[in-house]
Amino acid sequence: MENLDSAVQTLIHGSNTLFILIGAIMVLAMHAGFAFLEVGTVRQKNQVNALSKILSDFAISAVAYFFVGYWIAYGVSFLHPASVLIDGNGYALVKFFFLLTFAAAIPAIISGGIAERARFGPQLCATALIVAFVYPFFEGMIWNGNFGFQARLQEQFGAPFHDFAGSVVVHGVGGWLAFAAVILLGRRDGRYRDGRLVAMAPSSIPFLALGSWILIIGWFGFNVMSAQTLGSISGLVAVNTLMAMVGGTLAALIVGRNDPGFLHNGPLAGLVAICAGSDLMHPVGALVTGAIAGALFVWAFTATQVKWKIDDVLGVWPLHGLCGVWGGIACGIFGQPLWGGLGGVSLGSQLVGSLAGVVVALLGGFAVYGILKMLVGIRLSQEQEYYGADLSIHKIGAVSQD
Repeated sequence: MENLDSAVQTLIHGSNTLFILIGAIMVLAMHAGFAFLEVGTVRQKNQVNALSKILSDFAISAVAYFFVGYWIAYGVSFLHPASVLIDGNGYALVKFFFLLTFAAAIPAIISGGIAERARFGPQLCATALIVAFVYPFFEGMIWNGNFGFQARLQEQFGAPFHDFAGSVVVHGVGGWLAFAAVILLGRRDGRYRDGRLVAMAPSSIPFLALGSWILIIGWFGFNVMSAQTLGSISGLVAVNTLMAMVGGTLAALIVGRNDPGFLHNGPLAGLVAICAGSDLMHPVGALVTGAIAGALFVWAFTATQVKWKIDDVLGVWPLHGLCGVWGGIACGIFGQPLWGGLGGVSLGSQLVGSLAGVVVALLGGFAVYGILKMLVGIRLSQEQEYYGADLSIHKIGAVSQD
């Protein structure tokens, strides 16, 4: 019997480790989606820089999160002998890998907003500070119960803040950090002339579409594998993810009037919004949540660029910041039994938790980018911006004419 129990435990640990490892690899692949979405959206003279930022940011994030960020969020350190780390088939290590891919999504999100005029070195410094300190601070509050925040919400509203896969914890925080960076960085040269928007067309719709599709596919690992164990996997999460993606696509298609940029960002808006409540909502609620997010993105991106004259290149604040907050709130609405949801969630907690994510991100973003701007500068010179970040920083263009 002891041998049987031991074999069963080994099988369980091995299965869970493999399960979350597959999720980590799927979310890691999403970073290629971030890269190609940005490559396709920016002008050709900035494509190399987009690719270089995403990969470099991931490497910096891995080091910052391994040594500092994960410890701040969960109180776990890996500075132990390897003989200790292999316990449970190394599940704790692979869980770190999975959550690292979430943490590294933060600078990948920011990258799209500050594209075409941000200095490379200072942005890597910002990545280190954000992934080591700012993001883990809020992550630990929500997903590890740090500082008693969730306990107070439970006491006040009858339920803690629910964010199953990171509508607010990851996407909302990333989007509002990007908002602070974009404001401090300023607009691209020539973006506005005599107070009017000057169109800067995407360099490659096929690359933009490829980035969107890679993100869509990887998102099923992002959401479904957030269960973190094989026994907790839910087909409801998978179908809700699908329906929200479809809702965002259709809404962006209609509201965006067939614009391919809006069309390929619409599903991403829906996916951002469904992360929080994907384990609670009815699929129809997920469809509505995604559709509202898709329409919200089109409206907010247009208003940001045209009315408010905020030069957010990929629209990461509308896509991740606003749709992420909407996702947190939508969880409190469509997660209720009244709308076919499973319940156990409070709209009050969802409102407070979403607002807390915005506040932490804004304070952290303005602090990190404000200090870097004051100490070393965060923007390319006018001449460097004119010739493009590819030649100015990396000394090579995206394509050769030879």
